[in-house]
Amino acid sequence: MTTIRFKAACVQMRATRDQQRNCNDAVAMIREAAAAGADYVQTPEITNLVERDTARLRAIVETEENHGVLAGLREAARTERIWLHIGSLSVKADEKIANRGYMIAPDGEIAARYDKIHLFDVDLPNGEKWRESATFSGGESASVVETPWGPFGMTICYDVRFPYLYRAEAEAGAVLLTAPACFTRQTGEAHWQVLQRARAIENGCFMVSAAQAGQHEDGRVTYGHSIIVDPWGRVLAEAGDEPGVIMAEIDLALVDDARARIPTLRHTRPVVVARLGESLREAAE
Repeated sequence: MTTIRFKAACVQMRATRDQQRNCNDAVAMIREAAAAGADYVQTPEITNLVERDTARLRAIVETEENHGVLAGLREAARTERIWLHIGSLSVKADEKIANRGYMIAPDGEIAARYDKIHLFDVDLPNGEKWRESATFSGGESASVVETPWGPFGMTICYDVRFPYLYRAEAEAGAVLLTAPACFTRQTGEAHWQVLQRARAIENGCFMVSAAQAGQHEDGRVTYGHSIIVDPWGRVLAEAGDEPGVIMAEIDLALVDDARARIPTLRHTRPVVVARLGESLREAAE
C-alpha cells in the first residue's frame, strides 16, 4: 500500500483586469502556502486575467514565450521549491486564445501543459450567456503528469461535467485529479461541490480544485469554494467566497484503500447501447 504523504494547497483569487496585479496577488498567496508547508500549490483558472471584453483580452494576452505572468509564476515555483500548478492562463495561440494550464516543477521548468477541452457555451436561466468558443480554442488531449507523489490529472473548470475525461486519466494512473475553475455563482451554488465529490468517488482519487471568487472588475461573479476532496468523497478543506489559501494533507494510502473497497476501475466494461422501442414511437406519431 502506498505510504506517500504531502501537503496540497489551493490559492483562491479574485483576479482583476490588471495582469501584473493578479500576478503579484498569486505570488503572495503561493509564498504564504509554501511557508505553511505546502509541497504542491494550485492556482485557479485564468489566473492572469478575468476579462469579458474580447477585444481587450486579445490586445493584452501574450504568447507563451513572452508571457510575463507565466514567467513570474515560474520564478515563484523555483524560489519556493514547490510544484506549482497554474490552473490556467490566457495565452495567445494562432487565431484564438488558449485557456492553458501548466504544471511547474520546483526548478521553474514547465513539466506539463493542458489546454481546456470542453468550452463553456451556454445560456443560463438568469440571462447570462457564455460563448467561450468565440474567443478560445479547445484542447484535444488530456494530460497526466508525473510528480514525486504519483501521476496527477489536469483539467479545467467546465471539464468537470464530463466524467469520461477523469475516468480516462484515472485509468492512465492518476491518483490525484484537478479542475481549477472560474465557476459562475449560479452554477457553482447548484453543482460545484457535488461534481467535485463525484469525480473523486467514482475514480478513487483525490480531487483538488482552486477557484476564482466574488465580484470581478469585468462584472463577472464567481462562486469560489476552492476544494480538496479525498477518494472517499470527504471534503478535507473548502474555502468560502473570499480570496485566500486552503490546505490539506494528502495521504495516498487512501487511494489504494478506496479502490480496494470499490474497484470500479477494474470493473469498467465497454458498453453497447441497444436502442429499443423505435417501432412503438413511430406508431405513436
